Amino acid sequence: MESVRNVRLLPKAHLHLHFTGSMRPSTLLELADKYGVHLPEALSSGEPPKLRATDERGWFRFQRLYDIARSCLRSPEDIQRLVREAAEEDVRDGSGWLEIQVDPTSYAPRLGGLIPALEIILDAVESASKETGLGMRVLVAANRMKHPLDARTLARLAVRYAGRGVVGFGLSNDERRGLARDFDRAFEIAREGGLLAAPHGGELSGPSSVRDCMDDLHASRVGHGVRAAEDPRLLRKLAERGVTCEVCPSSNVALGVYEKPGDVPLRTLWDAGVPIALGADDPLLFGSRLAAQYELVREHHGFTDAELAELARQSVRGSAAPEPVRAGLLAGIDGWLAA
Repeated sequence: MESVRNVRLLPKAHLHLHFTGSMRPSTLLELADKYGVHLPEALSSGEPPKLRATDERGWFRFQRLYDIARSCLRSPEDIQRLVREAAEEDVRDGSGWLEIQVDPTSYAPRLGGLIPALEIILDAVESASKETGLGMRVLVAANRMKHPLDARTLARLAVRYAGRGVVGFGLSNDERRGLARDFDRAFEIAREGGLLAAPHGGELSGPSSVRDCMDDLHASRVGHGVRAAEDPRLLRKLAERGVTCEVCPSSNVALGVYEKPGDVPLRTLWDAGVPIALGADDPLLFGSRLAAQYELVREHHGFTDAELAELARQSVRGSAAPEPVRAGLLAGIDGWLAA
C-alpha cells in the first residue's frame, strides 16, 4: 500500500485566491469590532455560511456577505494585515507562489483613489513576500457586473504596474451576466501589456462560458472551468491549448454547483489531459484553504500521491512565477514524492 504523504509539505502554487475572501475569520471579527460594523450571523458564528449561488437570490446573498466583509478593510494597515496573513496561511499549506486576485476599485473610495489603492496593495504584497519568503504577485480583476469601459480602465492600470507586482488580468463575478466578448478590448490591452489572461468561466454557467473565455478573451487560464467536463470537444480544446483550469472544489460544493465533493469532475478533466491548478477561492466564506483542496481530491477522487504531485506541478506550470521559482518548486515536488 502506498504511503500517504503530508500535502501541507507538498510545494505548490496557488492561482485562485480572492483578496477579501482570503481573510481569516478572526481578523474579520476584530476589524468589524474596530469599525463598529455589524456582522450577520453567517459571518460571525465561526462556521462557514450556508450558501447556494445557483440562483439569483443565492448569488446576491453571497455577494452581500462578501461586500460586508470588504467594508471592514479601511486603512493601509488593514490591507497589510490581510495580505501578510494570507501569505502566512499559504506558506503553512505548502504554497511557494501565490497570485492573489483583486479589483482595486472596490477599495479605492477608502484608500484615496484607484491608483493609491493598487499601490497600497502592491506594497503590502511586496512586504508580505519579504517577511514570509512566499513568492507573491497580483492579478487585477475587472467586475463582470460593471461596464466594459471600467474593465478597460483597469486593464490599462494593470499594464502600468506590469513588472511591478501585477502579472495578470481577470474577470470575476456572476458569469451568467453579460458576454465575455464585451470585455475583449480590455483583455487585448492586458495581453499587449504582457499580462496573462485569467477570466472566470464554467462555474455558474456551462461549457459555453469556458469556450467564450478561450475564443473571445484568449484565456491562458480559466477561473474554475469545471463545467467544461460536460463537453468532450471543449475538453480536447483545453488540453490541446494547455489552458489551465483553476479548480476550487470546496467552493463548487458550497455554492451548489455540485452536490458533494465527489461530484466535482476532477477525474474527467484529469483524464482528458486538461491542466489543473487547485485553488481555495474564498476561504473566509467556504471554510477551507489550499492544502484542504488536495486532501479533498485525495479522499473523494482517489488521487495517489504521484497524481497529487502532478497536480502541484501543473499549478506551477500554469503560474506566472519566474523560472528560478518554478525550478525550485518543481524540484521540491520531486523531493516530496521521493521522501
